[in-house]
Amino acid sequence: MVREGFPFVIVPFAIAVVLAIFGWWLTAAVFILIAAFMMYFFRDPHRDVPDKPGLIISAADGRVTRIDENADDKTVSVFLSPLDVHINRSPISGTVRRIAYIPGKFLNADLDKASEDNERQHFLVESEDGVRIGFTQIAGLVARRIMSFVKEGDRVEAGERIGLIRFGSRVDVFLPAGTGSQVLLGQRTIAGETILGEMGVDPQRRGISQ
Repeated sequence: MVREGFPFVIVPFAIAVVLAIFGWWLTAAVFILIAAFMMYFFRDPHRDVPDKPGLIISAADGRVTRIDENADDKTVSVFLSPLDVHINRSPISGTVRRIAYIPGKFLNADLDKASEDNERQHFLVESEDGVRIGFTQIAGLVARRIMSFVKEGDRVEAGERIGLIRFGSRVDVFLPAGTGSQVLLGQRTIAGETILGEMGVDPQRRGISQ
């Protein structure tokens, strides 16, 4: 479990203990269930990161809800439900060049306008060969906290933990020009494992069905 989740487990568990001491067993059981859910929500499983050069890896666990293939920087959006792992990971290896936090609203993260209106945090990572990949953490209807585990200037590896969004959210990854999506709408992704694309490779132009 990620350490940022410890207070969310300890507090309801402590309340449950106090309630049990005074004989409020049913209410204590509710708080035990809350503590158990928090342990599940803040889980931090191991991931087997593909090591092939040029791959762009999913930054989030969840469901692909949007693939924008029209923009110069193509976008893949992954929606995280409260049941998904909420640890976010770097799509590529490189140096964190920019982190920008923008306060905002807490609309449903699955809406298109959430990328412009909601609380969000932008990352820009530059690979050793100069390719820059941007990705954005977007708070959702329930989420109220975006956290970063890295700072500008840090060196990160593909699949390395870079942040956390609490309780439902969305992560957008921007693919560079000439790179097409290798995932499908509705597909489930695993942060640090699922391949979103390969730099300079566009499956649609090669005639591969999406």
